[in-house]
Amino acid sequence: MHDEEITQSLRDAAAVEPLSDGRYSVAISDAYTVLGRPNGGYLQCVLGSGALAAASDAGSNHVHVTAITTNYVAAPTAGPAELVTEVRRVGRGVSFVHVTLVQDGAVTTESLVTLGTLRPDSLVRYADASAPHLAPLEECIRRTVDEEVKLMEVVDFRLDPSSAGWLSGVPTDRGEVLGWLRLNDGAASWDAWSLLFASDGLPPGTFPLGSSGWVPTLQLTSYVRRIPVGEWLRARQWCIVIADDTVDERCELFDERGEMVGSSSQLAMVRFPGAVR
Repeated sequence: MHDEEITQSLRDAAAVEPLSDGRYSVAISDAYTVLGRPNGGYLQCVLGSGALAAASDAGSNHVHVTAITTNYVAAPTAGPAELVTEVRRVGRGVSFVHVTLVQDGAVTTESLVTLGTLRPDSLVRYADASAPHLAPLEECIRRTVDEEVKLMEVVDFRLDPSSAGWLSGVPTDRGEVLGWLRLNDGAASWDAWSLLFASDGLPPGTFPLGSSGWVPTLQLTSYVRRIPVGEWLRARQWCIVIADDTVDERCELFDERGEMVGSSSQLAMVRFPGAVR
């Protein structure tokens, strides 16, 4: 995909416009959908944009979403929607905002957002997570664009061969996906805000286990720990437990320095062919 073919950047797709006190309009983009439904990470960017705008209007100087927990009540559709915000606190080091996405009079998504300000020169005192070992970009498998997964037009996936057998119909006994991610929307590199999108940017870790169809997210919590450097992220997403038709997943994101910049956990619904309840 070439830059001239890009129809909408993530920034434009998640932009909000003020309507009245605490209320903002947004146009949900079709370019960030999977099977016609907006991607959960993209919606977090939308809700995060609303939280930042509301906090700024309330006098906050915080410029980054550092944590966000989102409940996906129902899937919105591409088109106009409204954000309803409530600033819970504006503090010196942190601010909190509750944001609800409303479409056609119904709540579709809601988030509790934590805001702060990350320093480009922050120092890591302790880190237990380490960047996954990945094959070089040229040896990884690039997913081709699928008309039903428009998201792949704005994200460049390069999946490590060790966790990509499911693409050719070969399941494994490990629920893990490893790969490189690049935002292919015209942006030069990842930033702290777009990490909210990357936190749900990999294919589900259930795919290598043979799951089928859509894996709808019920709840997603994302943490942004550092401002990323570079245009590529190393990403690892894996399953913790699958039971009662739901999966508990984790995701870790590392920048080109090999340093952890974000992470997420989510609960999602999952289906397997021939499963009997």
